[in-house]
Amino acid sequence: QLQLVESGGGLVQPGESLRLSCTGHGWSLEVYRIGWFRQAPGKEREGVSCIRGSDGDTRYADSVDGRFTISMDNAKKTVYLTLNSLRPEDTAVYYCAADLRPFDQCALITNPYNYWGQGTQVTVSS
Repeated sequence: QLQLVESGGGLVQPGESLRLSCTGHGWSLEVYRIGWFRQAPGKEREGVSCIRGSDGDTRYADSVDGRFTISMDNAKKTVYLTLNSLRPEDTAVYYCAADLRPFDQCALITNPYNYWGQGTQVTVSS
């Protein structure tokens, strides 16, 4: 059973940046699709970005395109989500997720993902 751990959340002011990390014990990134999701209080969980481990293909939600960047470091077995130009509406718990379909386009919906982390809180406030 793959266990994912997110880190890097925190409290920042609008316009500032954060880098979130997602690691999985013993996993090989090239055999997974990995997604980042977020859930704000009272709202449904939404897809933010995803990456296909086999070739690094990426997707972004319109709300974060141009501000957030997803990347992976195979040597460190870590997937990153860099959050730039943060806004109060980006405040949420951010989750990473993974599933074992390395050749399908990665998805910004929750359904395909089998493995989930516990989340890391991002709060954007002045």
